Amino acid sequence: MSTPSQPGQPAAAGTGCLKPFSFVICAGVIPGPLSPPGVHCHVRIVLRLHRLTLTDFRNYAALTWRPRARISVLIGPNGSGKTNLLEAVSLLVPGRGLRGSRGADLPRRGGPGYWAVAGKFSTILGETDIGTGTAPDGISDRRVFRLDGTTPRNQAEIASRAAAVWLTPRMDRLFQEGASGRRRFLDRLVWALDAAHAREVAAHDGAMVQRNRLLAERRAEPAWLSGLEDAMARHGVAATAARMALVRRLNAEPPTLDGAVTSAFPAARIDLVCAIANRLAISPALEVEDWLRAELAANRGRDAASGTTVLGAHRADMMLTDLESRTEAGLASTGQQKALLIGVILRHARLIADARGFAPLLLLDEPAVHLDEQRRAALFQALRESPAQVIMSGTDAATFLPLADHAEAWRAHAGELRPEPGFLACSPLSSDGVTC
Repeated sequence: MSTPSQPGQPAAAGTGCLKPFSFVICAGVIPGPLSPPGVHCHVRIVLRLHRLTLTDFRNYAALTWRPRARISVLIGPNGSGKTNLLEAVSLLVPGRGLRGSRGADLPRRGGPGYWAVAGKFSTILGETDIGTGTAPDGISDRRVFRLDGTTPRNQAEIASRAAAVWLTPRMDRLFQEGASGRRRFLDRLVWALDAAHAREVAAHDGAMVQRNRLLAERRAEPAWLSGLEDAMARHGVAATAARMALVRRLNAEPPTLDGAVTSAFPAARIDLVCAIANRLAISPALEVEDWLRAELAANRGRDAASGTTVLGAHRADMMLTDLESRTEAGLASTGQQKALLIGVILRHARLIADARGFAPLLLLDEPAVHLDEQRRAALFQALRESPAQVIMSGTDAATFLPLADHAEAWRAHAGELRPEPGFLACSPLSSDGVTC
């Protein structure tokens, strides 16, 4: 097990050379989503996880882990608990975590039926304790947050202090499966920068479910249907506009690290395939809402017959295209798809840093799988140069030996973590990124 350590204090801000995931602070003002594009001044205020505590979570009865290096590698065979640890970290930021699991799936089997995860962080606002777990009423599918020992007013309070982006093996199948998976992937990227997006999507989908039920029951109540269609139009247009805004920002983000083109992660263009987006590209939002209301009303008979709503924000899809080869991701090799996704994740992390004022945690589950030697080396180089704290996993320690001088490694086994020999032996992780 890792030994106790005291985290360092948050470092003072200072400027320096261009870095990936860097950001601007001028006169103490943290930039927002509309910061000037292409302007990235590196400062040393960063997000650091110093301690992670698990209680009856997944396969861990009790674990306290203190990461010491900026890059941590979790080693072990499938089923040893590596992804569970990454999931635990992902649950400390708003959202449903990297697996999207129900709360009822998180308690340890054979345990008391509740679970808890807690993290001690250095953040842009100082040292912070964030916790989440089973609600006090014991309802296992509902979880609550704690911020410095109290209940936060909303999840935006958590988001102002901590953020994380992740890559998982499930994403390797993103372009072989249906549109719903790609839409959820895009929505997670939007949520990380626009907390209101989750409410817009949920409101649209809730109204759609009620409308589908009324139509299936042949309950022709025009006023009720019109109200639900109005909600679908308003929330659907708002959700689509947020998706479009993120796509524009990602496409505008240069595919560079420290000014050098990273050819192993090619520039990619994201396209939103959506009838509402097509309308928003040429018409004001209010006009598009009116159009969508009229279409939904006109299509009631068709939707009743098919048992589903044919038009709406729930029909959106995402396309990813390699700009150099003009190859769509769905037609690319598995390795090419993984490289394109890594490029998107790294660009998204830079956007978060620009908007929030700190680099998000990078949680990479089996990131080396499907990457050839050149792309694997490029990924490791990008992680070395990033100021972000990185936690990643793999089955073979040898895969990560090129990072041995920059990373610590831990072997997951039987609900415990043990130091893996051959990697960095570090002093406690400091908040300014200076370790070892």
